[in-house]
Amino acid sequence: MKLRYLFLFFVALVIGVSSCKKNSSVDPAKQAIIDDNLIKDFITKNNIPATRLESGVYYQIVSPGTGNFVYSDNATITANYSGKLLNGTVFDKSKGTPISLKLGEFIKGWRLGIPLIQKGGKIRLLIPSGYAYGENPPSNAIPVNSVLDFDVELVDVQN
Repeated sequence: MKLRYLFLFFVALVIGVSSCKKNSSVDPAKQAIIDDNLIKDFITKNNIPATRLESGVYYQIVSPGTGNFVYSDNATITANYSGKLLNGTVFDKSKGTPISLKLGEFIKGWRLGIPLIQKGGKIRLLIPSGYAYGENPPSNAIPVNSVLDFDVELVDVQN
């Protein structure tokens, strides 16, 4: 469990440091178009009834959950999840032990998607690279500028 928190701390640190990076080799607007086309192709080929947020994050609410929780970045999210690349390769999952973090500590795609469901809800998130790890993935398991596919079950949410 401590390794998971260390990994998530590392991810947050990488995101923080990368946001200060000045010399990007990728045009974010062009990458967003590439990612959007990849996601559109993926949902068409796999017959996924996904909805697109203005940000470019796509989601499918599998189960909305119950309640009327009002989310903030300080809300503690407890979730089971599986993270995959679009080719189906699993790069991370909760393995039966839910993770618990503040919403504001997750990647931007999760911060946009999780508030669409309530406790007990399940959501699939297709996250463009700019709302995931972009050019600075936390491990070699995630290639640079990868679109990520998450299945998330919201076990609990609290202030």
